[in-house]
Amino acid sequence: MIGLGDWIYGLFGGNGEFGLLFCIFLIFLLDALLFPTLPELFFVIAFMAGPNYRSPAVFGIELVLTAIAAELVGILTLHYIVTHIHVPGRIERAVNKYTQFLVMGDERLLLLNRVAPMIPFAGAFIAIAHWDIKKSVFYIVLGCILKYGFIAVMSGFFYTFFNSNEAQTFTLVATFAIIIISFVTSILLKKRKGVGKTAPQEPKKE
Repeated sequence: MIGLGDWIYGLFGGNGEFGLLFCIFLIFLLDALLFPTLPELFFVIAFMAGPNYRSPAVFGIELVLTAIAAELVGILTLHYIVTHIHVPGRIERAVNKYTQFLVMGDERLLLLNRVAPMIPFAGAFIAIAHWDIKKSVFYIVLGCILKYGFIAVMSGFFYTFFNSNEAQTFTLVATFAIIIISFVTSILLKKRKGVGKTAPQEPKKE
């Protein structure tokens, strides 16, 4: 759904600092609530435009706080919806079985999800798996700070030691590398844990 992200950025991204922040809020909100929007890419694009309005450090902090706010609104909204509807037992059993295959089967998985995306629709997942909401929020916030804080610091480093064009190129290449590494890591972890494989059937007794 990168096309929708492009549309949102084109609509609000040119309206100064607050337009960029609102754009990032919407993109992260949709990513947490409905479908993937490659928020890392738009986070970096917004950061690269930020120095035109204020210092990179301050704008980087604003972007991280905006990402956290949007993630929490989207995830908690989805969590609220799912907790107030009837979830079929087979779905709940499937979610519980899925978590058993993963590296860790509790709220800490939300932190790992920042490195290797393995949980779609985290808000619904939290509700169905009956995870502690306070612990979930903690790991969501911590994950945002670590991941997007790192991206902001990395981008700031490039802008400090390289000219603008080189910094943009290095930042975008590094961001795509992060996205690809996250995707590959997710696949490898799932394969290692056998996610998606059918459990062996016991032989029938005569």
